[in-house]
Amino acid sequence: MGAWPLDPVAVAQALIACESVTPVEGGALQALEGWLRPLGFACERMPFQAEGTPDVDNLFARVGSPNAGPHLCFAGHTDVVPVGDPADWRDPPFAGAIRDGVLYGRGAVDMKGAIAAFVAASAAYLAEIDGPPPGAVSVLITGDEEGPSVNGTKKMLPALAARGERFDACIVGEPTNPAAMGEMIKIGRRGSLNAVLRIDGVQGHVAYPERSDNPIHAMLPFLHALTAAPLDGGHPHFPASSLQLTSVDVGNPTTNLIPAKATARFNVRFNANFDGASLEAEIRRRLDGLGRAYSLDVSVSGESFVTEPGPLTEIVASAVEAVSGSRPEFSTSGGTSDARFIKDYCPVVELGLISATAHQVDEHVATDAIRALAETYRRILHGFLGDGVATGVR
Repeated sequence: MGAWPLDPVAVAQALIACESVTPVEGGALQALEGWLRPLGFACERMPFQAEGTPDVDNLFARVGSPNAGPHLCFAGHTDVVPVGDPADWRDPPFAGAIRDGVLYGRGAVDMKGAIAAFVAASAAYLAEIDGPPPGAVSVLITGDEEGPSVNGTKKMLPALAARGERFDACIVGEPTNPAAMGEMIKIGRRGSLNAVLRIDGVQGHVAYPERSDNPIHAMLPFLHALTAAPLDGGHPHFPASSLQLTSVDVGNPTTNLIPAKATARFNVRFNANFDGASLEAEIRRRLDGLGRAYSLDVSVSGESFVTEPGPLTEIVASAVEAVSGSRPEFSTSGGTSDARFIKDYCPVVELGLISATAHQVDEHVATDAIRALAETYRRILHGFLGDGVATGVR
């Protein structure tokens, strides 16, 4: 194709200039509306709030009609993590400086560069088909991904579904490549369970242990029961589930006191062999066998999921290979993302930039990588929507 209607690097620079540290909008959503409306996108702000969390503004924009064909959604976040001490940065963190073909700034990688690439790709695709898409293209942008993740994507999706909005597939623009473009797409994520285990004892003087019940001693077999045997042997798309102790505390400042209670915290990153409920049941089964009273508080921040290889993953992988020259690995590695909410509404994969400098001082990305990602997204749009023939994803 010829010149792009929108330069993805210039769009990325403009987004970086918006100081949108969670939960501040910083002008980023307004800037997106300024690019999307002229392309025919209907733009809607979706603010949400909840007690004890900051108010968050979000954006949903769509061009075309889902009734006319497939609906491809691009999901992302314009909020960024704090910069730390700006003096540690070579360039001001919101300047969007370019030096030697590299764009610097907070959010360059995670993930304003990917949002810019999708906006530019959408502009190019719509110009090439010269009319409304044979289906729908949308963007779902939150300002709450780096924060509590309460007032963003998690609330946008049910609100949209309640009024009849449906998606056939979603691309999340999180940085997915470890070191080079074209290495990896994420087809799933492990779930995450956090737990607090407490053992109560009887406080007393260390010289008279017979008058006390030491909860630390009692805690040891509980920790052994949690860690001695693996939770599973892995899954076709995942490594083995991993239980990691993160703290053991008694709050005891002195040397001659047996404490009254002991508390242990642990996290489990679990694969698709479990859901949160079945994993909690397995943990309690191990602890119940010890025959001593305990308390266990459990919270699941995200369930494990996988988008099985099929039409969607093939469209994405083929586009990546056409641009980068290499076939991407299908991976489920890493932490969590908003894909954990989206998977309940449609098949979802993640594809973005190189993750190496995300959240770091002097966060940066090569301008060529942004342009390559925009070209990849453009090819995905053609592959998914194309001439209006359904791809089998729906």
